[in-house]
Amino acid sequence: MPNFCRTMKPGLATSLLAAALLLLPPAAKAEHPDWHHGLSLVGELKYKPNFPHYDYVNPNAPKGGDVRLSNTGTFDTFNPILDRGEVAVGLALVFDTLMKSADDEISTAYGLLAEGVSFPADISSATFRLRQEAKWADGKPVTPEDVIFSFDKTKELNPLYSNYYKHVKSAEKTGERDVTFHFDEKNNHELPHILGQFLILPKHWWEGQGPDGKPRDINKTTLEPVMGSGPYKIASFSAGATIRYELRDDYWGKSLNVNVGHNNFGSISYTYFGDRDVEFEAFRSGNSDYWQENQASRWATGYDFPAVKDGRIKRESLPNPLRATGIMQALVPNMRRVPFNDERVRQALNYAFDFEEMNRTVFYNQYTRVDSYFWNTELASSGLPEGDELSILNEVKDKVPPEVFTTPYKNPVGGTPQAGRDNLRQAIALLMEAGYELKGNRMVEAKSGRPFSFEILLSSATLERVALPYAQNLKKIGIDARVRTVDPSQYTNRTRAFDYDMTWIVWGETLSPGNEQLDQWGSRAAKEPGSRNYAGIADAGVDALIEKVIFAKDRKALVAATKALDRVLLAHNFVVPLYYKKDMTIAYWDKFERPAELPTYGIGFPDIWWSKTAAAK
Repeated sequence: MPNFCRTMKPGLATSLLAAALLLLPPAAKAEHPDWHHGLSLVGELKYKPNFPHYDYVNPNAPKGGDVRLSNTGTFDTFNPILDRGEVAVGLALVFDTLMKSADDEISTAYGLLAEGVSFPADISSATFRLRQEAKWADGKPVTPEDVIFSFDKTKELNPLYSNYYKHVKSAEKTGERDVTFHFDEKNNHELPHILGQFLILPKHWWEGQGPDGKPRDINKTTLEPVMGSGPYKIASFSAGATIRYELRDDYWGKSLNVNVGHNNFGSISYTYFGDRDVEFEAFRSGNSDYWQENQASRWATGYDFPAVKDGRIKRESLPNPLRATGIMQALVPNMRRVPFNDERVRQALNYAFDFEEMNRTVFYNQYTRVDSYFWNTELASSGLPEGDELSILNEVKDKVPPEVFTTPYKNPVGGTPQAGRDNLRQAIALLMEAGYELKGNRMVEAKSGRPFSFEILLSSATLERVALPYAQNLKKIGIDARVRTVDPSQYTNRTRAFDYDMTWIVWGETLSPGNEQLDQWGSRAAKEPGSRNYAGIADAGVDALIEKVIFAKDRKALVAATKALDRVLLAHNFVVPLYYKKDMTIAYWDKFERPAELPTYGIGFPDIWWSKTAAAK
């Protein structure tokens, strides 16, 4: 599922949609479908019909107060679906979706704009029934036409969703409040679930006229404050610098069970910064209220100031958000370019990365090396394949590397002078196999004499503390690796166009991988600008295993297929795996209250927290 940091991006399970499938009507009664209040991809739904609220919220949380947040970069558009420009952070506050997830379950969703969903036994379609009370901010009802318009434009204008919803061939109005999505394949259990996730936009607003009297155009960026059906509205902004959202008193869904205890702040504002260190200083000085730390050295040594010492700023390390998230953070060579299309070259680049030395000298030993595309979850492969996983790999044996059956994946281990030298020797040997040689202190292509030289493209100067030592290590074996940090807009445009030699990417995976795998590793996505196949993977074995993940018949089969996919991705050395922490480290000014127990799979900030000022009133 999409999303991490941006992305971006996001699970699937036992009998994918098990609870719902148990209630499916017989074919003879297809004209009288059963309606389900929620969907689960991992076992049965926790919450029964007409539940009062999610267990982890405070249903009596006071409304009001403000929260000031920050973001790195800039923004130049409020168009939430267009794959162009820098989209303002926080726009999900303005728009509702058909369904809303629960943070104490893995991959479940309950009706938000939709009061129910139904589908036939072969899952060849899915029908959503809109709530009669659902309204836009201008008071007009949310209609099937709005849903169809939103879906069609999302697929048309955003390559990420074009791949994600690739097998949804059409949407049509099938009742006064019903919209039916038709699929071009059957038994893809995830499709009804992920259709609940895209933002629903008001067709009449986008096809109407703006304040200047000119027709609006959803195909273009815009800085006109957009209208939605969600709990907040855009109250004010300064282009590229600040944006402030205000809670709507007239929000149609404020008393809905999935919203009780949510949306508690009267306003949520964001200030943009061009530099992460300057952004931290704004937090430290009290100009923003919340900080998620991503720098190990600062977490270890950078909080020795009065507001922390006297308790005005609280610090916590929480495992909740990462309990259901698999992480692959990596330096990604672009295989669309020579010489990164040679696996031996990519493997050599991994041998030159000395994680253990960096962890000791830069990270205060706070990180763990990533060794799986689904790291830190039950979906990560390990050891040698066996059981169902082995059976799946045998089915595609002619399409996958033979070592997946004989050799467990392991990252090179450094950390000592001797280990570092041994790894660099191995890197040189691999490069020589790939047609390179050392001439003096330069690595050159043997046939042409062309030096091995490339650029590492970064989006933030913070990442240079890793990229620069890596470049120095590469220099030891004659490779000229240059580090270039660009502004967020340029980085976005270049990565959308795959205009880089190597870049730094974080993929976040849910515990229910499915259709998003096509966009990340599928051959078709390798050719589509704007996809998340940053490495340029186009491999028949990977494609075959993605299909097995998508069409897994139950949880057991899904886990086995995902481990098989993970193992093959690793065996090809597509990326240089980096590192991650198993806890989220946060700091915040002591102006908030929250439920006594946070949800199992999230921290709920700012959604279910509330203001102490509002509580006092």
